[in-house]
Amino acid sequence: MNHFYFTEKDVERLEEQAVQIRKDIISMIHKAKAGHPGGSLSAVEIVTALYFHIMNIDPANPGWPDRDRFVLSKGHSCPVLYSALARRGFFDAKELDTLRVYGSILQGHPDMHKCPGLDMSTGSLGNGLSTAVGMALSAKLHQQDYMTYVLLGDGECQEGLVWEAAMAASHHGLKNLIAIVDCNGVQINGFTNDIMRVEPLADKWRAFGWNVVETNGHNMKDVLTAFHTAKTMRHNTVILARTVKGRGVSFMEDDCAWHGAAPDEEQMVKAIAEIGEGGVV
Repeated sequence: MNHFYFTEKDVERLEEQAVQIRKDIISMIHKAKAGHPGGSLSAVEIVTALYFHIMNIDPANPGWPDRDRFVLSKGHSCPVLYSALARRGFFDAKELDTLRVYGSILQGHPDMHKCPGLDMSTGSLGNGLSTAVGMALSAKLHQQDYMTYVLLGDGECQEGLVWEAAMAASHHGLKNLIAIVDCNGVQINGFTNDIMRVEPLADKWRAFGWNVVETNGHNMKDVLTAFHTAKTMRHNTVILARTVKGRGVSFMEDDCAWHGAAPDEEQMVKAIAEIGEGGVV
């Protein structure tokens, strides 16, 4: 099966799934009274495309040796990943109500020892790309054909460790590695380029020997096309997905106050109404 081919029906199906995931994110974080809605909402189309179309995975066999790997380097955005895993069938969607509950499989940052379908425990920003490089290098050395995908934040690209890993990936010529940067322009205490300028990101990645694909991170067709292009480049490639922090909820968009805050009851109702009724069960 060519996981990079898509039809209009695929796009429609994925867009409906993205609506459901956005609603899950708001509901989960409201119930937990803590979490990170902004960066979870900005990454919805990216994660939806990966888990419901692109990645070669088997929910019935999470540890399948030949599965594609995914590393959520910006681990605080785990609500988007938890929703995708549940809706994809890795665990019962009822577990989404236990976000951040003591003993739950859904901790405040991903724990691969608790939650089915996770390939890496993350949370300390900057470490995810290094881990993904290791996974991709392992596949190369052992002649396995799985792909490794890693999602970073643009604020995370302020971390020096990201660039050490980028240099290593290029050195080893890892054609089985695709990084995605969620370029939403906002981090915990302001706009990314006011805190520590990261642009021009495309030039930086190219300087470290990466192919660069830029896309609208909220247009499902564009996201799928970007993955197809990255795959065909046959060299370590980064997708710079231009997104909006808090996408889909007007009062959260582009506001750093919603980096790590939970909506109250009234805000939750308003947010879910804005997101729409197009979700799937």
